[in-house]
This record gives sequence, structure tokens and C-alpha cells, in this order.
Amino acid sequence: MSDTQALPLAGLTVVAIEQAVAAPLATRHLADWGAGVIKIERSGTGDFARGYDTKVKGLSSYFVWLNRSKESLTLDLKRPEATEVVTRLIAGADVLVHNLAPGAMDRLGFSNATLRARHPRLIICAVSGYGSSGPYRDRKAYDLLVQSEAGLLSVTGTPESPAKAGISVADIAAGMYAHSAILTALVRRSTTGDGAAIEVSMLDALGEWMSHPLYSTTYGGTPLPRSGARHANIAPYGPFSAGDGGTVYLGIQNEREWQRFCRDVLAQPLLADDPRFVNNPARVEHRDTLEAAINDAFGRLTTPEIVQRLDAAEIAHARLNTVEEFAAHPQLAARNRWREIESPVGPLGALAPPVMIDALEPAMGAVPALGEHTETILGEQGYDRSTIAEWRKSGVI
Repeated sequence: MSDTQALPLAGLTVVAIEQAVAAPLATRHLADWGAGVIKIERSGTGDFARGYDTKVKGLSSYFVWLNRSKESLTLDLKRPEATEVVTRLIAGADVLVHNLAPGAMDRLGFSNATLRARHPRLIICAVSGYGSSGPYRDRKAYDLLVQSEAGLLSVTGTPESPAKAGISVADIAAGMYAHSAILTALVRRSTTGDGAAIEVSMLDALGEWMSHPLYSTTYGGTPLPRSGARHANIAPYGPFSAGDGGTVYLGIQNEREWQRFCRDVLAQPLLADDPRFVNNPARVEHRDTLEAAINDAFGRLTTPEIVQRLDAAEIAHARLNTVEEFAAHPQLAARNRWREIESPVGPLGALAPPVMIDALEPAMGAVPALGEHTETILGEQGYDRSTIAEWRKSGVI
């Protein structure tokens, strides 16, 4: 674990009224680089992501991924005593992050207007499914549903069947934009002294990630076809079969690569100037014929032979790894990307943050047990032991 006092966000206090994925991902990245994150969870049950599964030695894989380096405080936010606690915590905070349903913070007495008037330096970040206005404002928004609403399912899968992404892309997109927006607001505050009210919706975040399909369809007039592991607009780009039963994924990005691929990998230099394949739009138009030619050539080679030729020709390629193979990936090992973190069930392996900052080691603190830091945090806020004991007895904490 790093010395958190030496990290760039050391001294920053974040109050997180959060659950599930999007907001916890944003605050975990803040915690990774030294911010003190106080995670407020429901008394008794906690963040419902704790119950998604029990795959990590009895802990939820989601919770372990999203909540290291945080302090867990349990509160029943509907109780006036809890309102008082949150009020005190916010008074000493730099950032408030929440992903309660739109309007819920207002009903608890913590509207943006109220908080900004009391604490002009406070940065408030609200994460929601569809935003705080518009006809979808009050709809429940789970990752699959947002993928569907954003059109992602229409371009993901096979021609016969749409498929959701295998990871929580809508949640992850929203969490990362929330994280970057908070950092942006902190930079602005350092020069102006002003806080900010930030809003990030999963639909807006995934809408940004819809990228070229959005613009291609809007201006091209034709929806992109679902193309499985292939690229709808680039060819050859995708999986190809070797003679030994293996599969090689490759991608050609420009005409120089196409020429080298035909000459040095396929050993068919004349193919490069075939009018059907002379440029990328032509190759996409004649994709079936192109892929048949490549698979025919690859069918006479073993997977190692194909990889050797692709390496020599400097053509981008990859193999289809399982998750287990990725976990043991030699590139991760060579770059020391795994760390050990503590948890209620003992030491666990965890991937370090994907950002590497020269001479800095991320915090990589423990995954908290539910309410593990409740008494400590309440004590720091001035509550005595008898009050804390009474609150525990009555269900406030």
C-alpha cells in the first residue's frame, strides 16, 4: 500500500451516498489516489452490490472491485439523527457524490441549492440513469436497460440476435465521466474558489461511447449491421480460422498494412490490387469473398505460423483469451499490475488502477466490512459512545 499522504488527492474528503456500480467506481478512483472516501450505506443491509454474488471467498465480486480504500458508515437516512450526521460530514467535505434516484437528496434536505448556499466550495456530483429532467427522469435505469435505450444492443451481437456487452459499460462510462468531472471541478476550484454541481447520466455517458455508429447512422442514413466479433466498417477486422483449429484475431487499419498483409502473410501480393479489395470501402462491400480468401490461406497454416508471419509483417493481431488467461496474462505480470489488498476475508489480489503516475503508488487499501468505520467516524464527528450505542440499538446505524 502507498503512503496516502504523498498521493495527489491526499487531504481531499469525499462523502459518498452510493450504491451499485457507477458512483462507487468514480469514488474508488478518487480513493486510489489518496482521497478519503466515506461511504454511507444502509444500516443492516448496506450497498446492495454486496449481495450481487459471493464469488470472492464469500464476498461480492462487484463490491470488491468497486470499494477498496473506503470507510464504511451505516446510517438510516430517513432518521433525523442520520440527517444531522450527514450535515456534519458534508460541512467538512470537499466532494459529495450520490446516485440516489432524482429528487431523493432534495427530500432528505440536501438539494443542490441548499448545499451550494451553505458550502460554496463544495463539489456535488449526482449520477443517475437518465438525468434530473425529461420524460425518463424517474425511470429505473439498470445497465442492460440503458444499453438498450442507447442503441448499443442494435449494433452489438450477430445479425440474428442482439447481445449486451459482457461488462457494465453504461455504469462504467457514467462512473468514469463522474470521476473526470470531479477532477475538472477541483482544478477550477483551485483557481476560482468555487465549487460546482455536476450531473452525469448513464444514458448521456453511453451516448458518448456510441461514437461512430451514432454519427455514421445519423449522417449515412443506414444503420450499421450487427457483425459479431467483426467490425462493421473495417475489413479485414475480426476472427479468422487456422488450419490447426485455432483462431487468430487481426485488424488492418490502412492500405500500407493491407499491402504487407497480402504480400508477407498471405503470400498473395496480387490480392492487394484486386478491385474488390483495393481500399477499405471495397473490402467491406465484398467482405464475404475477402474473408473466404483469408480463411483459405490461413487454413493451410498453423496458428503459430500465422502469428509468426503477422509479427514479421507488423500486422496487429491477438488471440481469444479466457478471463482466466487474461488474469495470468504475461503483460500484466511483466508490468506488475497486480497488487494485494486486505478484506474481511483476508488478502485478495486486485488489479492496480489503469493510470500509472511516475513515482506514485496508488493507495490500494482494504475492502471495508459493512459499517466497519461507523463508530470511528461518528466519534470524529463529536458523538459520544453512549449516543452511538443507543443509535445502534434503535437502528439509526
